[in-house]
Amino acid sequence: MTHDVKAQVTDEALVQRRRAQIVAAAVELFSHQGFYRTTMQDVAKKAGVSAGLIYQYVTDKEDVLLLVLLSVLDSYKQEIPAAISGLTDPLERFWAAISAYCRVVDQRREATVLAYRSTKSLPDDRRELIKRSEIETNGMIAACLKDCIKAGLMREVNVELVTYQLVTFAHSWALKHWRLKELCDLDQYVAEGFDFFAQALLTPKGRRHQAKIQGAADNAP
Repeated sequence: MTHDVKAQVTDEALVQRRRAQIVAAAVELFSHQGFYRTTMQDVAKKAGVSAGLIYQYVTDKEDVLLLVLLSVLDSYKQEIPAAISGLTDPLERFWAAISAYCRVVDQRREATVLAYRSTKSLPDDRRELIKRSEIETNGMIAACLKDCIKAGLMREVNVELVTYQLVTFAHSWALKHWRLKELCDLDQYVAEGFDFFAQALLTPKGRRHQAKIQGAADNAP
């Protein structure tokens, strides 16, 4: 999660630990009072470090915002591979990847909303870094989708476009959580999404295969 943010401290483990504190504090403050109204002193106090100490781990408030946004993308990069590890069935890998993405969004709802609201506050070069990291993250979903298409389980589609539709579905859990939480829980939201996308994407072969997977899950002890 260091990327191009410079630190004066050379102990990498300490840098990661302190930055995690800073990121957690910044997410809450940026979300509740806004990026521009939040000072570095506010972030330091919330993180439980001194105003002087915080500058050993970041240079300025833009560094903090960048770390916040990249921390969410890094969570996807950690959780999606973990979720599909050991799975060989293309369809199971696809659903596991989407489910993992949705669960990261649920765990990082404030940071997800903040990404939509505050990415524009970064300079151009850092926005490009966020975009590149997002494309890299989306690539993991796209790869699972391509495997399903290659196996004849899903129809030919514009993979990148459908990947963004899937990602937007996941993000909506955070963006509209104020209402969605009154309609369903996360598991129900994901299940309804799976059904919707299955109806749109699965081939007849894919539907039979999905039914087989579901039957095995229902009969599992």
